[in-house]
Amino acid sequence: MPDTIGSLTRHAAAAACLTLALVVPAAAQDPGPSPVAAPSAPAFMSRYDFHLSAAGLSSPDERFSWDTHFGGDMDIVDYVGGRVNILVDYQAMLGSEYRPFDPNQGNYTLEASASGRAGGTEIAGVFHHVSRHLSDRPKRFAVAYNAFGARVLRRFVAAGTTVDVRAEAAKVVQLSYLDYRWTAAADLLIRRPINKVAGVYGRGAISFYGIDPSVSDRTRQRGGRFEAGVRLDGQAGAVELFAGYERRVDANQIDLLPMQWGFAGFRFTR
Repeated sequence: MPDTIGSLTRHAAAAACLTLALVVPAAAQDPGPSPVAAPSAPAFMSRYDFHLSAAGLSSPDERFSWDTHFGGDMDIVDYVGGRVNILVDYQAMLGSEYRPFDPNQGNYTLEASASGRAGGTEIAGVFHHVSRHLSDRPKRFAVAYNAFGARVLRRFVAAGTTVDVRAEAAKVVQLSYLDYRWTAAADLLIRRPINKVAGVYGRGAISFYGIDPSVSDRTRQRGGRFEAGVRLDGQAGAVELFAGYERRVDANQIDLLPMQWGFAGFRFTR
């Protein structure tokens, strides 16, 4: 007997709760490329994804009221056996410390990767850069790190439901102010269409940061993010309406302390 909408909702909620149980002890993950099928022939500029999002935060700290992102990733060339991808993301964190909408952080993520496909699994070498800046506040020193690592991507499809799995680990090769030695992360995205326009999804991400004992006496840091929502597909793009929970490692670049909050927002994407 086919699944009803009610049973699909219950299944999605159960999957979301399981993901949340895995995520709560752990840190948010940066955006990254999604698994894609290999083309039939080599292609130049074969795919791109764009995102623009804003989420209101439930934090009592007046520095953290809104979390916004703008960016995307692009496959420069897909050579069937793999692809070369670049990613750019700009995050503006807004508070209410000095004005109702007070952008106090501007954070950049830049990434380049090259991959190879083995059956339905994609394995990529990745260069990852994060640079964090303050807005309308004095800070002359750099807060940043560079890392080299590997990423594994895989998509599973069953009865109209897609499950995207991503796992990665990297060694930090350069850092400023921070104390990271290595990073590791995993991401799980479950999508289920309801009709040609609407669908539901749940996503969980976990991240770990190993600490260099020669730099600081902190223990390994961990955080995570879970969100669930509705996706509405249009002719040239889509909008996602979502809510969730996050525990973010080093939420403020000066304090270097984890923080947690609930959130709700929207995302324009393609």
